[in-house]
Amino acid sequence: MRYPQGGGLTAERQQFREELRLQAAERFARGEASSLIAKDLRVSVRSVQRWRQAWDGGGPGALRSQGPASLPRLSEKQFALLEAELTKGPAAHGGEDQRWTLSRVKTVIGRRFHLTYTIQGVRKLLVRNGWTCQVPARRAMERDDDAVAGWVKEVWPCTEGSRRLVEPGWSSRTKPDSR
Repeated sequence: MRYPQGGGLTAERQQFREELRLQAAERFARGEASSLIAKDLRVSVRSVQRWRQAWDGGGPGALRSQGPASLPRLSEKQFALLEAELTKGPAAHGGEDQRWTLSRVKTVIGRRFHLTYTIQGVRKLLVRNGWTCQVPARRAMERDDDAVAGWVKEVWPCTEGSRRLVEPGWSSRTKPDSR
């Protein structure tokens, strides 16, 4: 599992990667080749080269973990408030139908918390907190399977047009009769 919480590495995995970098630092001090280190630690040579460059510039301390790349802009308490707003439905926030879109959620975040998110930032925020895309749980009651089957047999072929060639094709650029 790559990202169990949906956003970043677990603390254990982050610790494991830091230990790998520090093992590499010990081997840098002994003068071992990057390709040998990469093979033994089961990482790419390019990663070892980046680690060596950081080690040259700042020693083993430069290879220690810097923590998460970014912190969430909405706290857990704020996200709980956002979830409460989302459960009210889009119509309560001025939407004309009952579908939450990323842009609508972005608008709610901006109005409620005075924060600006990008559309992709909203998606990552929701996924990180366990929200998924809306998918209908069942088919519409009004669906008529016979009408759909008839449409597929009769109407759809007319809209597509015939894909069959009028005469058989030939894979060669030259015609078979031209010798």
